[in-house]
Amino acid sequence: MTDRKVRVLVAKPGLDGHDRGAKVVARALRDAGFEVIYTGLHQTPEMIANAAVQEDVDAVGLSIMSGAHNTLFPAVLAALAERGAQDVVVFGGGIIPEGDQPQLREAGVKAMFTPGTALADIVEWVRGNVTPPEG
Repeated sequence: MTDRKVRVLVAKPGLDGHDRGAKVVARALRDAGFEVIYTGLHQTPEMIANAAVQEDVDAVGLSIMSGAHNTLFPAVLAALAERGAQDVVVFGGGIIPEGDQPQLREAGVKAMFTPGTALADIVEWVRGNVTPPEG
């Protein structure tokens, strides 16, 4: 077991300019004791994957309101895999219709949180599903 805190990168992929939810989630995770890095708006999948590798994160939380989740979430997963970071847990939030969630799970997105999800539920999910590597 390690004493290192879980590190989470919160990112806004694509051209979506609404980041209030991402900032609220980032703050809730930080307040819960996680180390949080927020990338800001208009990130490409490659930028997100590069930041995840550079920051040595355990998880990436993606927030999207634009409806491009079926394209951008898998692109982030592919960019992480290209960099040897396929072990990074990816979860997402925003406007993600129920019908789109099964294919995103199949692509590797571990959880999705839609509007109205309690912050405590997101924090507890991260606590239960993301651990820092040993050593």
